[in-house]
Amino acid sequence: MTRSLNEPSHGLGEEGGWPQSHGTQTLVHHLLETGADACPEKTALIHDGTRLTYREVNDLANRFAHALLDRGVGAGDRVALLMENGAEYVIGYYGALKAGAAAVPLNTDFKPEGLRDSLQKLSPRVLAFSRRFERILHKTDLAGLGLQVLVARDSKLLSSDGERSLVDWDEFLGAGGRGNPALPLSEEALAGIVLTSGSTGDRKGVMLSHRNIVSNTHAIRRSLSLTRDDIHMVVLPFFYVMGKSLLNTHFSVGGTVVINNRFAFPAAVLDQMVAEAVTGFSGVPSTYAFLLHRSPLAAYRDRLASLRFCAQAGGHMARSIKEALRRVLPERTKLFIMYGATEAAARITCLDPERFSDKMDSIGRPIPGVRVRLLDPNGDPVPQGQVGELVASGPNIMRGYWDDPETTARVLDEKGYHTGDQAYEDDEGFLYLVGRKDNLVKVGGHRIHTQEVEDVLMDSGLLVEVLVLGVPDPLLGNRLVALAVSRDGQECRDPLLKRCDEKLPRYKVPGEILFFRGLPKNAAGKIDRKAGLALVPGATES
Repeated sequence: MTRSLNEPSHGLGEEGGWPQSHGTQTLVHHLLETGADACPEKTALIHDGTRLTYREVNDLANRFAHALLDRGVGAGDRVALLMENGAEYVIGYYGALKAGAAAVPLNTDFKPEGLRDSLQKLSPRVLAFSRRFERILHKTDLAGLGLQVLVARDSKLLSSDGERSLVDWDEFLGAGGRGNPALPLSEEALAGIVLTSGSTGDRKGVMLSHRNIVSNTHAIRRSLSLTRDDIHMVVLPFFYVMGKSLLNTHFSVGGTVVINNRFAFPAAVLDQMVAEAVTGFSGVPSTYAFLLHRSPLAAYRDRLASLRFCAQAGGHMARSIKEALRRVLPERTKLFIMYGATEAAARITCLDPERFSDKMDSIGRPIPGVRVRLLDPNGDPVPQGQVGELVASGPNIMRGYWDDPETTARVLDEKGYHTGDQAYEDDEGFLYLVGRKDNLVKVGGHRIHTQEVEDVLMDSGLLVEVLVLGVPDPLLGNRLVALAVSRDGQECRDPLLKRCDEKLPRYKVPGEILFFRGLPKNAAGKIDRKAGLALVPGATES
């Protein structure tokens, strides 16, 4: 199952809002440079009171790049970013790439031990951080990590020493030049190392080349029909591959990115969407569950007149949430259901909004340039309608995991990237996920995909979110426990169990339902299964 990319060799063509004469986009930073050339005074970035044009972002990124080059940082080096979403992050990201280095975004939820482990694993020469993170860095043992330069704004707790220098952000940029460095980089050069969320195991460093990211950026742009008129609200962190793809895809067409880091106050987010005439919004399932049940989204329906589309990825989203979104959002707003992975540079499939009503449970079909096959444990294709592992291949698939050839070999072979997700294909070529191999739970001899049980519970309409886990049991091997967040804050155990009894065989009915005010999430907003298991009394990880 493949779709041809058919991208023009230069520019993005008129469909993306660019005349084809505006240069090539073969390296990630070309996405920014094209905008600086084609529409230098157009607003590229909005964050709180900051509004930067494409020319300004590009000039600042060039200064960052030249400052790195002046310190001997370049090809093969890593530049780590420990920053919340904002102008400084964008400048540091594209600046590192312009210098030929690989950008390494760090999880903003790290504690000192986790931060040191990641820095030790990735060995960056430079760490750029914002003021919010100076205390966590102050508590982190940075000795012996090979860090040579720390770049910060007004750091009070850290200082230069014999091992590394501390440079103020403005001083660092002030020392750099303005012109595009235009280094002779290969498309296969390492552009970034993205740490996986760790929701299903230890974090891994996904190595993405310029080609990986640019090819997928173009494919996503085509799937969403993005143009320079698009204004996208970003609430997902840029260190998360989905958040970064929102930046790259919209910069690739000369669109505008609106950063809002206050999603905990959703009314303020909605107000800004109205004020900035936002045309696009993206989120993971918990993002939309929060908007539906913890925000005044329905009251904003008539005010979101500019909202052209909403896109969802980052895990399976229950049908009940999709149906509620369709009712609450403006009629003209299209819903894109997408599926991807960090290892795929963001996206693998997309469901055409025109098929949303009749294929709502599907993740759609492959986006341009991506091939998907469903394989059995022997690596052979499964017949249509039967479940197999989803294996993706194409120019977007990662180079491998950083410094981990053994794990790389387990998921990457001549057939492509083995996602670990189980799926089947219908007679029209639409794909349907049934769960992950590592979320398959054996209860009393029966193999159960926990996603099926979660969907039944969510379809009750009584819950905001739910997580079903297999908890070790001496008699059954495992027992099913559901962690639930109710819509009205009240425990609703009996109606939920009744619904399960009506919809599921007895062995799939959770033996216990525990209620919480919220489920643990990783920094990308995905439900953290490992942290969820720790909430079950007496449970130990199997």
